[in-house]
Formats: sequence, C-alpha cells, structure tokens
Amino acid sequence: MSQTAPSTVRCPACGTPGSGRFCSTCGAPLDASACAGCSAPLTPGAKFCHRCALAAGAVLAAARRAAAPSAANVLPWGVAFVALLAVAAMAAGRNFGAARGSGLDAPLNALPQAALGEGPGAGAPAAPFAGGGDAAGRPPSLENMSPRDIADRLFDRIMRLSSEGKADSVGFFAEMALQNYAQMPSLDADLRYDMGRVAEVAGREEVARAQADSILRAQPNHLLGLVLATKAATMRGDAAALAGFNRRLVAAAPAERAKNLDEYQRHATDIETALSQAATP
Repeated sequence: MSQTAPSTVRCPACGTPGSGRFCSTCGAPLDASACAGCSAPLTPGAKFCHRCALAAGAVLAAARRAAAPSAANVLPWGVAFVALLAVAAMAAGRNFGAARGSGLDAPLNALPQAALGEGPGAGAPAAPFAGGGDAAGRPPSLENMSPRDIADRLFDRIMRLSSEGKADSVGFFAEMALQNYAQMPSLDADLRYDMGRVAEVAGREEVARAQADSILRAQPNHLLGLVLATKAATMRGDAAALAGFNRRLVAAAPAERAKNLDEYQRHATDIETALSQAATP
C-alpha cells in the first residue's frame, strides 16, 4: 500500500523547507505547537517560548530538566520562598555570625534581620522581601502576598543589587524571579518588562528579547517593549536592530507618553534614559 508523503512547508523563521512540527535547521515551530517546557502555545516561526524562553523544538526530556522549577506549581507559593529565605539566612549566618536557631527550620518571622537586609549586619546577602513590614519591624507574611507582590519585591531587590554591583546575589535571586514569572498564569506589559529587565541584569539576552517581542506583538508602540528591545539588541551587539528600535522609540514617545500609563510612570527613569541614549548620535 502506498503511503502519502508528508507535506512540506517553508520555515517562517529561516526559510528552510521542512515537514513535521519543528524546523530541522533552526528548531522553530512550523505550526501552532506547544512549548515542551511550560505548554504555552508557540507562534509559528518563534525560536523561543514567549513565556519561559525555552528554545522551540527542545527535546522533551531536556525541556523538563530546564523547566523543572515550573513543576512546583503543585506546591503552595509560600514553600518555595520560605526555602529561599532560609538559604539567605544560612548565608547571613556564615558571613556575619548570625545567632543560633536561624537554620532551615526557622519560621519566616524568626529569620535574622541581617538576612532580611535590616538592622545590624544588613550588608549580608539580602533576602528578597526585606522592608514593608509592620510597626514592630517584622517582615511581611508571604501568606498575605500575591504572586504579583512577590514578583514586584523580587524585581526591586534585584535592581538594587545590580546597581550595587553584587553580581552573585543578582544571579541567585534572578533565577528565582524568572521561575516566579514563568509560573504566573498571565503577564501584562509591565510584568513582561520586569521579567525582561531581570533577565538583562542576569545576562539572559534570549529571555529579555522574548519578552520585548511579546510586548511589541500585542502593542507595537509600547514604550517599555521598545526600551527592552533596545537593551536586548545592545546585549547581542546588533547595531542595526538597536538603531531601528531607537527610531521607533523616539517616534512613538509623544503619543505614548500622553497616555500616562501606570507602567510608564513606574519606569519613567528607564524610559527617559533610553530616549536620551536614542537621541545621542
């Protein structure tokens, strides 16, 4: 019995003729496939997942290893982050002689102040949820924090650590933050920009680029998408792409800024800096 030959299509990403679900040359999806890591739908031609940045066409076993943290969805949010705080407490104890009784079994409110970036010894590796406690100085309870609250606190801490040049701490907390973003059911432009900025300071250009692409696919003139795209282009040394995004940023700025979006106000400094750099010959 004769068999029908599989239909051949041209890869939207690299133009190579192929068949099946993924391009044999660049790995981009040839149809509306799902990411092997987080199951998000992949746009035909995309080289990376817009949600978790896993390479399209990754072998399932490898994808599961790369996306293993997302399997923690079945656990309460607090468990992962209490563990994170415990690790920070241990580091603070090693480097600054923290008091006894602050090990892995310590409850959240019993963690030493040094581990939370407060009080004596605050120069220790900082936990992400420092600040914002009650009048007695106790840190905020994870039970009362939404995933977005956790994401915002991680973002603010990572940006501060980056400005202080603490690369090791940035790398540690950035991985936790990226896992946090990947586990959230949906990301708006503000969260995507934050995720991209965290990826940028952690040296993950592919993640920053994927988030910029996702913002601009939905809103082609969104200032944060354009700012993030310029940062990703700079990271990969793509001068032509950088010049193009700078032109789009300058052209879009007047109308977009008039919208006075909340995310534009929150990231006003980043926008001003990017516009200044775009206007510099």
